[in-house]
Amino acid sequence: MGENEGAEKKEKHEKDNVEKEEKGEEKTKDRKKKDKESKDKKDKEDGEKGKKNKNKNPEDKKDPAKLRAKLQKLDAKMEALSKKREDILKLLQEVEINVTEASGEAV
Repeated sequence: MGENEGAEKKEKHEKDNVEKEEKGEEKTKDRKKKDKESKDKKDKEDGEKGKKNKNKNPEDKKDPAKLRAKLQKLDAKMEALSKKREDILKLLQEVEINVTEASGEAV
């Protein structure tokens, strides 16, 4: 009798584990579905905001003051990008030098 009870408890325990795993899979599916729905909703909201901003004034293209302001804004962005590019190039050169030195020592 003791062996049968032990076997029955083991089987019941295994069934419980299988049921928990199935529930866990369902929960992850539900989470993924909710995440996707919230992302889709957010994308739609962002899309609507973008459409509202597309209504630009055509007179802006003829106003020299506004065109100069745009040009200055672009120049500032280009300078920042140029500086960033130089920093990355320096880092790349340092890394390449370190790699060549390390490989030279290993040989």
